[in-house]
Amino acid sequence: MQYEIGLPADYDMGVIEHRVATRGAATDDFPHLGLKAYAVRRKGRHGSPVNAYAPFYLWRDPAGLDAFLYGPFRAITADFGRPPVRHWIGAAFEPGPATGAPAFATRELVALPDDVPPGEAVAEALQTPAPEDDGWHSRAVAVDPARWELVRFTLWTAAPDRVPAGATAFDVLHASTPCLEQLTRGRLW
Repeated sequence: MQYEIGLPADYDMGVIEHRVATRGAATDDFPHLGLKAYAVRRKGRHGSPVNAYAPFYLWRDPAGLDAFLYGPFRAITADFGRPPVRHWIGAAFEPGPATGAPAFATRELVALPDDVPPGEAVAEALQTPAPEDDGWHSRAVAVDPARWELVRFTLWTAAPDRVPAGATAFDVLHASTPCLEQLTRGRLW
């Protein structure tokens, strides 16, 4: 799941950095959480036209998502209002060769073709080779069946030499990985 809170162009992103520095560890042992990337976009950085706070989550079990949305998420709604929360059905997860803490992320959104059965389109999308850059930490692929859209979210230990064309780039201020090792690897169906 991911929510993205758009912030004004002149917003002091130090406020978000402080928020993550003082509150980020709260999810370091959150039940059922595979991974939370405290992601941000900064206007003018990596081609971003906006400032945004956009955490991305991989859940080991939907119970964790429920517990988060109906509990600690109230801190987000109290400070920023209630943003829409995008959520996808997992299709695949794979760890990468880099073992350091994630510091960067890319999100690719791809519409699935109307003329190809969904299972075939997703299976074909999973054939996309792993990044050539050895600095990738992990990659998740998921599908939004309301939009028939695929998301490919890749975490990196540093900004890659080349961001995939059309991808949205994020700096990762902190990553919580309490159940990362328990996430199912490979294709999920």
